[in-house]
Amino acid sequence: MQALILAAGMGKRLGELTADRTKCMVELLGKPLLIRLLEQLERLTIDRVTIVTGYCGEDLRKRIGNRFGRLEINYIDNHIFDRTNNIYSLYLARNVLLDDDTILFESDLVFDDAVIARLLADQRPNLAVVAKYQSWMDGTVLTLNENDEITGFISKGQFDFNRLNDYYKTVNVYRFSKEFSQSHYIPFLEAYCKAMGHNEYYEQVLRILTFLDNPMPNRPTLKALRLDREKWYEIDDIQDLANAATLFATGEEELASYHSRYGGYWRFPFLTDYCYLVNPFFPPQRLIDEIKSQFETLLTQYPSGQSVNRLLAAKMFDTRPEQIVVGNGAAELIQSIQRNYEGVTGIVRPSFEEYGNRTPTEKLRLFTANGTRFSYTVEELVKFCETESVDRLVLINPDNPTGHYLSFADVSRLAKTLQTARRELIIDESFGDFAEEQRTFIGTKVLEEHPNVTVVKSISKSYGVPGLRLGVAASANVERMKNAGKDVSIWNINSFGEFFMQIIGKYESEYKKACGLLIEERKRFGQRLAATEKLRLLPSQANYFFCEVFLPETPENLTQRLLRNHNILIRNCQNKSGIEAPYIRLAIRTPQENDRLVKAVMDAE
Repeated sequence: MQALILAAGMGKRLGELTADRTKCMVELLGKPLLIRLLEQLERLTIDRVTIVTGYCGEDLRKRIGNRFGRLEINYIDNHIFDRTNNIYSLYLARNVLLDDDTILFESDLVFDDAVIARLLADQRPNLAVVAKYQSWMDGTVLTLNENDEITGFISKGQFDFNRLNDYYKTVNVYRFSKEFSQSHYIPFLEAYCKAMGHNEYYEQVLRILTFLDNPMPNRPTLKALRLDREKWYEIDDIQDLANAATLFATGEEELASYHSRYGGYWRFPFLTDYCYLVNPFFPPQRLIDEIKSQFETLLTQYPSGQSVNRLLAAKMFDTRPEQIVVGNGAAELIQSIQRNYEGVTGIVRPSFEEYGNRTPTEKLRLFTANGTRFSYTVEELVKFCETESVDRLVLINPDNPTGHYLSFADVSRLAKTLQTARRELIIDESFGDFAEEQRTFIGTKVLEEHPNVTVVKSISKSYGVPGLRLGVAASANVERMKNAGKDVSIWNINSFGEFFMQIIGKYESEYKKACGLLIEERKRFGQRLAATEKLRLLPSQANYFFCEVFLPETPENLTQRLLRNHNILIRNCQNKSGIEAPYIRLAIRTPQENDRLVKAVMDAE
């Protein structure tokens, strides 16, 4: 078995990174792509590698040489790489294919060792490695039957987004038997190049061979080898390089890379995210379908300004329009509320850190919760405000990451006590709908009973629509809301978010049911996690659990193990402000996903 690597391309889409080197010599995590591939091949049962070079080919030869470990390295030059496509590079190497069974690679790929191992272990002689189509992929798209036979090559004109579940993308790794190359691929490759020229792709020859109207006797067939959870990525531009760097990082670097993205995990569909906190039981399919029905209109037309969106939010939360402001997520409103505040802000820790991040250090005072149960009382908060001369207290309720909750009556008592002392209270209710009590401070009547209160709420989290980026702030202090409205853009939310607020009233019963399902699943999931005897769960009224990790397990080991072995991403809270003990936070997802997490926690290395 030998390997053939096509490496003649210029990689123009990588910009400055390929100004002085060919694409396959661009570094990923400190190592050139080609070096990574050769190291993988050197560990397997392959002895000879042929590389087709072109752009910066001489530099590549000097870097690699004629041996790489035990691998013999040969070269073929494509001198007209700037006027041809990969079919010509393969045409130049056609005699190599006639020498032995061959694994064909394009040089801009990165993948797990398991991809090549599966290819070598498979008994079928001629294989195209394929993966389920994802949005980031570009190139040859196929359909397959249950026998792994290729039933269609999908051109860009034929591509139907309604059939995404049927589509596979070629990984640009193939195994050709010597017989297949001799009797079929090379003759058709030569004929195709003669008829169509050299500015084409070698997959076109495979398309012809796959769909011969009159199959030749004993024609070797090309089957698909479907990848499952094996990682791979094709590097065409700097975004691909960044995604691949996250995908193939290891240990602490891997975790840090995922967390530094602050979301966007749809780019990694194999990943199960237990870090970001949303409602797993909402929205219902009917609501999604209603948004889809208006997709083109919402995409192509401007959203309304703040005045209209305040009307929608007022209807949604039973306030007057002048009492509420809509934000591009709660984060935008937190920034607005804290940006120009001149008083001293008191914040509980550990807690959601965005309020503290938006407050000048000299204006910030910290209250540290009890270090074993991370709880606090109204009396403790009041004393803190008095002792530290706090003008505005921020209360996340339920708190994040702990899930600690103060009842509606307690928060009302806190607000009135602070009002008497002429102090403000910010109540962040982003997770409040998941509390068993399910009472809110948003609403004209309750706001007017607590004029020193401003309520912040993330619609994204509560309603399970983080992609819409919606949040609200509400207060009976109309002047404060007026200033907050001035502080955000007139078009700060898009038409999809606006439409969601317009139709959500029709789904109120489904939303209440979804919150009830979350409460039920929280109880069941909590019992299963506690039964592992590896975690101590703190009481939670939110859609997550704050858990102490018992030795010999550690948060570092657990987070890395779950990601490495199970593609599960969890939050290590050990270094969060106010936490020194070994704690993690786990979101509550669907029962099936939660059961998978419990099993993964129990699995040994």
